[in-house]
Amino acid sequence: MNEAVKIHPAVDNGIPPAEPGFSGGTLSCRCAANPVTVEIRSQVAHNHVCGCTKCWKPNGSLFSQIAVVGRDHVKVTANEDKLQVVDQDATIKRHACRDCGVHMYGRIDNSGHAFYGLDFVHTELSKERGWSPPEFAAFVSSIIESGARPENMGAVRARLNELGLPPYDALSPALMDAISTHVARQRGVLKDA
Repeated sequence: MNEAVKIHPAVDNGIPPAEPGFSGGTLSCRCAANPVTVEIRSQVAHNHVCGCTKCWKPNGSLFSQIAVVGRDHVKVTANEDKLQVVDQDATIKRHACRDCGVHMYGRIDNSGHAFYGLDFVHTELSKERGWSPPEFAAFVSSIIESGARPENMGAVRARLNELGLPPYDALSPALMDAISTHVARQRGVLKDA
Protein backbone atom coordinates (compact mmCIF):
# COMPACT_ATOMS: atom_id res chain seq x y z
CA MET A 1 0.00 0.00 0.00
CA ASN A 2 1.11 3.53 -0.74
CA GLU A 3 -0.03 5.22 2.46
CA ALA A 4 2.53 8.01 1.96
CA VAL A 5 0.14 9.60 -0.55
CA LYS A 6 -2.38 11.56 1.49
CA ILE A 7 -5.74 12.01 -0.23
CA HIS A 8 -8.03 13.42 2.48
CA PRO A 9 -8.11 12.89 6.28
CA ALA A 10 -11.53 11.21 6.09
CA VAL A 11 -10.27 8.44 3.78
CA ASP A 12 -6.52 8.12 4.39
CA ASN A 13 -6.95 5.51 7.15
CA GLY A 14 -9.74 3.58 5.44
CA ILE A 15 -13.35 4.29 4.62
CA PRO A 16 -16.05 3.31 7.11
CA PRO A 17 -19.31 1.96 5.70
CA ALA A 18 -22.66 3.70 5.92
CA GLU A 19 -24.87 2.85 8.87
CA PRO A 20 -28.20 1.28 7.88
CA GLY A 21 -31.03 3.67 8.65
CA PHE A 22 -28.71 6.67 9.09
CA SER A 23 -30.81 9.80 8.70
CA GLY A 24 -28.40 12.73 8.83
CA GLY A 25 -26.58 14.97 11.25
CA THR A 26 -25.11 18.41 11.78
CA LEU A 27 -22.22 20.00 9.92
CA SER A 28 -20.13 22.63 11.74
CA CYS A 29 -17.59 25.05 10.34
CA ARG A 30 -14.12 25.21 11.91
CA CYS A 31 -14.69 28.35 14.02
CA ALA A 32 -13.89 27.80 17.72
CA ALA A 33 -16.59 30.29 18.74
CA ASN A 34 -19.98 30.80 17.12
CA PRO A 35 -19.64 28.17 14.40
CA VAL A 36 -22.00 28.02 11.47
CA THR A 37 -24.06 24.83 11.75
CA VAL A 38 -26.10 23.16 9.04
CA GLU A 39 -28.54 20.35 9.72
CA ILE A 40 -28.74 17.61 7.09
CA ARG A 41 -31.98 15.65 7.58
CA SER A 42 -31.19 12.73 5.28
CA GLN A 43 -28.48 10.33 4.19
CA VAL A 44 -26.32 11.71 1.36
CA ALA A 45 -25.68 10.27 -2.11
CA HIS A 46 -22.81 10.20 -4.60
CA ASN A 47 -20.21 10.89 -1.91
CA HIS A 48 -16.77 11.25 -3.50
CA VAL A 49 -13.40 12.90 -3.23
CA CYS A 50 -12.99 15.78 -5.67
CA GLY A 51 -9.82 17.29 -7.07
CA CYS A 52 -11.36 20.43 -8.58
CA THR A 53 -10.06 23.84 -7.57
CA LYS A 54 -13.48 25.15 -6.51
CA CYS A 55 -14.36 22.79 -3.63
CA TRP A 56 -13.09 23.46 -0.10
CA LYS A 57 -10.28 21.16 0.99
CA PRO A 58 -8.87 20.78 4.51
CA ASN A 59 -5.31 22.09 4.81
CA GLY A 60 -2.81 19.65 3.33
CA SER A 61 -5.42 17.63 1.41
CA LEU A 62 -5.13 16.87 -2.28
CA PHE A 63 -8.91 16.38 -2.52
CA SER A 64 -12.12 17.63 -0.99
CA GLN A 65 -14.84 15.22 0.06
CA ILE A 66 -18.27 16.11 -1.23
CA ALA A 67 -21.72 14.50 -1.42
CA VAL A 68 -25.18 15.57 -2.50
CA VAL A 69 -28.48 15.71 -0.67
CA GLY A 70 -31.89 17.16 -1.54
CA ARG A 71 -31.90 20.89 -0.82
CA ASP A 72 -35.13 20.44 1.17
CA HIS A 73 -33.08 18.39 3.66
CA VAL A 74 -30.55 21.19 4.31
CA LYS A 75 -31.15 23.85 6.95
CA VAL A 76 -28.76 26.39 8.43
CA THR A 77 -29.32 26.19 12.19
CA ALA A 78 -26.79 28.68 13.62
CA ASN A 79 -24.86 31.78 12.56
CA GLU A 80 -26.28 32.02 9.06
CA ASP A 81 -25.18 35.68 9.01
CA LYS A 82 -21.56 34.44 8.74
CA LEU A 83 -22.21 32.72 5.38
CA GLN A 84 -21.18 34.27 2.08
CA VAL A 85 -21.18 32.94 -1.47
CA VAL A 86 -17.59 32.36 -2.59
CA ASP A 87 -18.18 33.01 -6.33
CA GLN A 88 -21.50 34.49 -7.47
CA ASP A 89 -20.73 33.52 -11.10
CA ALA A 90 -20.12 29.82 -10.39
CA THR A 91 -22.77 27.22 -11.27
CA ILE A 92 -22.62 25.90 -7.72
CA LYS A 93 -23.03 28.76 -5.24
CA ARG A 94 -20.71 27.63 -2.44
CA HIS A 95 -21.81 29.12 0.88
CA ALA A 96 -18.72 29.50 3.09
CA CYS A 97 -18.10 30.82 6.58
CA ARG A 98 -16.55 34.25 6.12
CA ASP A 99 -14.38 33.74 9.23
CA CYS A 100 -12.83 30.26 8.75
CA GLY A 101 -13.45 29.83 5.01
CA VAL A 102 -15.08 26.39 5.27
CA HIS A 103 -17.73 25.67 2.63
CA MET A 104 -20.92 24.62 4.39
CA TYR A 105 -23.08 23.81 1.36
CA GLY A 106 -23.25 24.49 -2.35
CA ARG A 107 -26.49 25.20 -4.18
CA ILE A 108 -27.42 25.39 -7.86
CA ASP A 109 -29.94 28.14 -8.62
CA ASN A 110 -30.42 27.27 -12.31
CA SER A 111 -33.61 25.19 -12.46
CA GLY A 112 -32.53 23.84 -15.87
CA HIS A 113 -29.35 22.24 -14.47
CA ALA A 114 -29.22 18.44 -14.13
CA PHE A 115 -28.36 18.73 -10.41
CA TYR A 116 -30.89 21.45 -9.54
CA GLY A 117 -32.57 20.58 -6.25
CA LEU A 118 -29.44 18.94 -4.83
CA ASP A 119 -27.07 20.64 -2.40
CA PHE A 120 -23.40 19.75 -2.15
CA VAL A 121 -22.15 19.10 1.40
CA HIS A 122 -18.96 18.05 3.20
CA THR A 123 -19.90 15.20 5.54
CA GLU A 124 -16.49 15.27 7.25
CA LEU A 125 -17.74 18.44 8.99
CA SER A 126 -20.09 16.24 11.04
CA LYS A 127 -19.32 14.44 14.31
CA GLU A 128 -21.98 11.83 13.50
CA ARG A 129 -20.81 8.56 11.98
CA GLY A 130 -22.79 6.60 9.43
CA TRP A 131 -22.75 8.84 6.36
CA SER A 132 -22.68 7.16 2.98
CA PRO A 133 -18.99 6.61 2.20
CA PRO A 134 -17.10 8.09 -0.75
CA GLU A 135 -17.52 5.92 -3.86
CA PHE A 136 -15.09 7.41 -6.40
CA ALA A 137 -12.62 10.22 -7.11
CA ALA A 138 -13.63 13.00 -9.51
CA PHE A 139 -11.57 15.53 -11.45
CA VAL A 140 -8.35 13.78 -10.44
CA SER A 141 -6.10 15.60 -12.92
CA SER A 142 -7.31 18.94 -11.54
CA ILE A 143 -5.16 18.53 -8.41
CA ILE A 144 -2.24 19.56 -10.64
CA GLU A 145 -3.93 22.98 -10.93
CA SER A 146 -3.76 23.20 -7.11
CA GLY A 147 -0.03 22.48 -7.04
CA ALA A 148 0.24 18.67 -7.09
CA ARG A 149 3.26 17.46 -9.04
CA PRO A 150 2.34 15.86 -12.41
CA GLU A 151 5.00 13.17 -11.98
CA ASN A 152 3.19 11.98 -8.81
CA MET A 153 -0.17 11.38 -10.50
CA GLY A 154 0.49 7.67 -11.00
CA ALA A 155 1.02 7.26 -7.25
CA VAL A 156 -2.11 9.33 -6.52
CA ARG A 157 -4.26 7.19 -8.85
CA ALA A 158 -2.74 4.01 -7.39
CA ARG A 159 -3.61 5.16 -3.85
CA LEU A 160 -7.16 6.05 -4.88
CA ASN A 161 -7.59 2.57 -6.32
CA GLU A 162 -6.16 1.01 -3.12
CA LEU A 163 -8.79 2.93 -1.15
CA GLY A 164 -11.57 1.69 -3.45
CA LEU A 165 -12.10 5.10 -5.04
CA PRO A 166 -11.92 4.63 -8.82
CA PRO A 167 -10.28 7.76 -10.29
CA TYR A 168 -12.05 9.74 -13.00
CA ASP A 169 -11.13 12.97 -14.73
CA ALA A 170 -14.79 13.93 -14.78
CA LEU A 171 -17.59 12.58 -12.58
CA SER A 172 -18.45 8.91 -12.14
CA PRO A 173 -20.11 7.16 -15.10
CA ALA A 174 -23.47 7.13 -13.29
CA LEU A 175 -23.37 10.91 -12.75
CA MET A 176 -22.17 11.58 -16.29
CA ASP A 177 -25.10 9.44 -17.52
CA ALA A 178 -27.49 11.49 -15.35
CA ILE A 179 -26.20 14.75 -16.86
CA SER A 180 -26.48 13.42 -20.42
CA THR A 181 -29.98 12.03 -19.74
CA HIS A 182 -31.06 15.44 -18.43
CA VAL A 183 -29.67 17.22 -21.51
CA ALA A 184 -31.28 14.68 -23.86
CA ARG A 185 -34.68 15.19 -22.18
CA GLN A 186 -34.35 18.98 -22.37
CA ARG A 187 -33.58 18.73 -26.10
CA GLY A 188 -36.46 16.31 -26.72
CA VAL A 189 -34.07 13.57 -27.88
CA LEU A 190 -35.09 11.26 -25.04
CA LYS A 191 -38.66 10.72 -23.93
CA ASP A 192 -39.64 9.00 -20.69
CA ALA A 193 -40.83 5.44 -21.22
